[in-house]
Amino acid sequence: MKPGAKLVRHYLQFRDFRAEEYAYLFERAAIIKTRFKNYEKYTPLFDRTLAMIFEKASTRTRVSFEAGMYQMGGSVVNLTTGDSQLGRAEPVEDTARVISRMVDLVMIRTFEQRKLERFAAHSRVPVINGLTNEYHPCQILADLFTYIEHRGNPWSQPLEGLKGKVVAWVGDGNNMAHTWLQAAEVLGFKVRVSTPGGYGIDPAVAGVKDAGCYQVFANPLDACRGAHLVTTDVWTSMGYEAENEARLKAFADWCVDRDMMAVAQPDALFMHCLPAHRGEEVEAEVIDGPQSVVWDEAENRMHVQKALMEYLLLGRIG
Repeated sequence: MKPGAKLVRHYLQFRDFRAEEYAYLFERAAIIKTRFKNYEKYTPLFDRTLAMIFEKASTRTRVSFEAGMYQMGGSVVNLTTGDSQLGRAEPVEDTARVISRMVDLVMIRTFEQRKLERFAAHSRVPVINGLTNEYHPCQILADLFTYIEHRGNPWSQPLEGLKGKVVAWVGDGNNMAHTWLQAAEVLGFKVRVSTPGGYGIDPAVAGVKDAGCYQVFANPLDACRGAHLVTTDVWTSMGYEAENEARLKAFADWCVDRDMMAVAQPDALFMHCLPAHRGEEVEAEVIDGPQSVVWDEAENRMHVQKALMEYLLLGRIG
């Protein structure tokens, strides 16, 4: 790094930030969301450009980042492997060197985490993980903010609302599950994981050092017992479609139903990162029921990501 050069911060996985940084982000997200709801113009990223690179299909990630950047006064360039050199033979490193000279921020949604890391290592500007096979930090950021909104106070000491809480993860030991483990270690709550045999979490991928931040259960009902939050994801993530038939059989007992919610805390919340398949990973009565906050959760992707982009580009405000 050249003398006087600014350190570039990336957000590639949840453990990239410290607990105090998350407390700040949750407070900023609450402020930014309130301004949005009150139709107050707030454009701190005027004249800044976000490049969005998609190698995986997207609905919520694209809309939340694109709308959020426009609302903050910036502009967006959208790239896919089909309409850029990313789908051809150009090395990731070369793509990063070029794109990062032309924009202020890059969000990438791709398959291998290693590709994201290679891009970030050669980028002059912050890079955000919009989803990889290994991690989905922006989604967990939104999930935690949503929980604090409903059961804590995002305006003051937001992390207090997470202390002593138990999150039940029911389903595939995928990128979401690994990110929940990282969040538990960083922020000091516990995750109970229940997956079918052969589809469990990989502690090495999660990279958690504190084994006490999570516990594995063979029976999903036991994982949900006393939980403050019950959450799941589709049984077949993008890139694993060839396994769909086998997964439908293996995951048959891992559908979040009314019985699982009944043994959780009386005021337990249900979350799902969407899209959802009612009758597979979750009963319609649960996702459409009074304990479900999936629509708040989906909207909050935009608000927490606005706070994240603001932080990466401008640092702390005030």
